[in-house]
Amino acid sequence: MKPAGMALLFLAAAVIAGALFAAARQPEGKPAPGGGAEKEKAAVKYSKSGFDVTPLTQAKIDELAKGLTKEESDVILAKGTERAFCGNLVDNHKEGEYVCRLCGLPLFSSDAKFDSGTGWPSFFKPYDKAHVHEESDRSYGMVRTEITCARCGAHLGHVFDDGPKPTGQRFCLNSVSLTFHEKGQALPAASTPIKSETAYFAGGCFWGVEDRFAQLPGVMDAVSGYMGGKVRKPTYKQVCNGDTEHAETVKVVFDPTRITYRELLEKFFKFHDASQVNRQGPDYGTQYRSAVFATDSKQLEAAKAFVDEQRQTPKFAAKGVATQVVPIEQSGQFWEAEEYHQDYHMKHGGHCALPEE
Repeated sequence: MKPAGMALLFLAAAVIAGALFAAARQPEGKPAPGGGAEKEKAAVKYSKSGFDVTPLTQAKIDELAKGLTKEESDVILAKGTERAFCGNLVDNHKEGEYVCRLCGLPLFSSDAKFDSGTGWPSFFKPYDKAHVHEESDRSYGMVRTEITCARCGAHLGHVFDDGPKPTGQRFCLNSVSLTFHEKGQALPAASTPIKSETAYFAGGCFWGVEDRFAQLPGVMDAVSGYMGGKVRKPTYKQVCNGDTEHAETVKVVFDPTRITYRELLEKFFKFHDASQVNRQGPDYGTQYRSAVFATDSKQLEAAKAFVDEQRQTPKFAAKGVATQVVPIEQSGQFWEAEEYHQDYHMKHGGHCALPEE
């Protein structure tokens, strides 16, 4: 990741910071220290597919449960099992989505449904891993893995390791735990993703920038990648050689009702030293340049105004701001980096140092 001669320096810093990092980073969905507003923001948990999967309060669950029939309640709330071959979704072959009967969260899709011959609707993978919760079930003298809705806790069924490829899993569901929405039908609000926005920031090593953005309340996803270059699907090695003109960039997907683009810009300038040209600390080269890649004219104007403001501050008045603000027509496509770069600090500990205030 680092230029020759600097790897040991980085590793030493990472080891020293590792323990502090592990203690400081907030687990996903957990409130961060601060006032009431910050706690409320931090409590929201998002899935990769853009849904709010924050566990519902018992009061909300009780309210939703009022709409269940006795049969549905016996399965969803009391963890019962409907009789085999009796569910109305066993032989359903239409295209569409299967959502939680209680809260509406999408759980499975028709493209993962298969005929298991067991008499219950079966799927080889969930709509999103974060939408289905698994826990050990030792009832009836057996050891099984129960699956429940991650948002409301509704009992869905069980998962077994005897399914088809590519997962080898069989998610065995009760029909009454699901509501099916055929493809092309309008989905209710509870079954639609949050209206998110996307921003792109380049500020040196994307490991640290991604990690910092991922911890912000309101940020739904942060992905390391490459942007601003002229080569399709560049590899990390190509980018490091400096031939592709790409910058190590982080794609930030955010909930604008909880964090604004302006607030992201403010954090970005805290996460890196915007005065350095084509480098961040020991990392040097054009791939480490500071840049904001705007997705539309609104972001472009906001980013330019923000950078101009920073140039007038005491911090940057003398040394200047090196950050480039790039319009969408010049940004080029964002290319996701190799898997081993994603969530690097979360996987390995440590973190890139923050610039001095």
